[in-house]
Amino acid sequence: MSTDYYAILGVSRDASAEEIKRAYRRLARQLHPDVATGDGAEERFKEVSRAYEVLSNPEKRRMYDAGMDPAAPGGGGPGFGAGFGFQDIFETFFGAGPTARRGPVPRARRGQDALVRLDVDLAEAAFGAHREIQVDTAVVCPTCGGTCCRPGTSPRTCEVCGGQGSVQRVARSFLGQVMTSSPCAACHGFGTVIPDPCPECSGEGRVRARRTLAVEVPAGVETGTRIKLPGQGEVGPAGGPPGDVYLEVRERPHPTLVRQGDDLHCSLEVPMTAAALGTVLRLETLDGEREIDLRPGTQPGEVVTLRGLGVGHLRGAGRGDLHVHIDVQVPTGLDTEQERLLRELAALRGEERPEPRLASAQSGVFARLRDYLAGR
Repeated sequence: MSTDYYAILGVSRDASAEEIKRAYRRLARQLHPDVATGDGAEERFKEVSRAYEVLSNPEKRRMYDAGMDPAAPGGGGPGFGAGFGFQDIFETFFGAGPTARRGPVPRARRGQDALVRLDVDLAEAAFGAHREIQVDTAVVCPTCGGTCCRPGTSPRTCEVCGGQGSVQRVARSFLGQVMTSSPCAACHGFGTVIPDPCPECSGEGRVRARRTLAVEVPAGVETGTRIKLPGQGEVGPAGGPPGDVYLEVRERPHPTLVRQGDDLHCSLEVPMTAAALGTVLRLETLDGEREIDLRPGTQPGEVVTLRGLGVGHLRGAGRGDLHVHIDVQVPTGLDTEQERLLRELAALRGEERPEPRLASAQSGVFARLRDYLAGR
């Protein structure tokens, strides 16, 4: 063989594939026609490219080492000697070939999700509820059925891209001519055009409409809880699959009950005499009226717990509790007879001139408050 490809690239005959590639990169940058202007630079670049074409291909390199020149006319059978292709150069510098055509993009696409606020009462949050809501969203066009075309017509293959959805252009770079691909501007990458759009949806394949959705609100929801309604969102362009609807719960305040987690709290005002003597009171709860038995000597701030009268657990069975905080009311605006009776009671109890004393932190109101908070 008269041509020494190893010498052209400046590498030894046992050079690795990586060494051959580095040598070719270095020479190609120096000798490319867009860079080198000296006499013979273009011919030298062709020699370097031909040498790399043979030595970078394991099969061609074995043939060359065996005494055959695959790059010579007829030297390697069909397909050899066709010259060094653009894809080989591209792979050498960038590690991958040019991006292939991906084909047209589908006209039908998934619709967007929708977020809707859902106001619920405390009773609905506690027990769950069946609700119906109205949403303004996109639905499939009833005239064209999502085809985007006037009834009786159909999409037409784009004449610019031939239905490919993209067009290819040739641009010059330091590597020579580079072919690029971009979405077709005539059909916007769809590969088809709508010659006669549907008059109702203007070729969108969907229209706006108000729909009524049935919603099952589970027990235990609270402000911030989101309920997902799959497939109930807006229909996508060209009748594409619908998105989802997310209901964000907002719980309305209750006039007498306060919620903490799944427990409920309320404050019950009790006359001083009822707290001292004990009594049975009736309390309105979410489950109707319930009796509360106050023992004699009930102190201000005591808590009476009614088990299972709170909010249902969102995950799991059962319900929280209802905690009734006792608020003992001290009488004011006493008339003469009431004041006389109270003074007699104070005398009987030796409390006409009581000596103030600090309550122990281990008992009384502070202890009950500490124990109650610790139990939360």
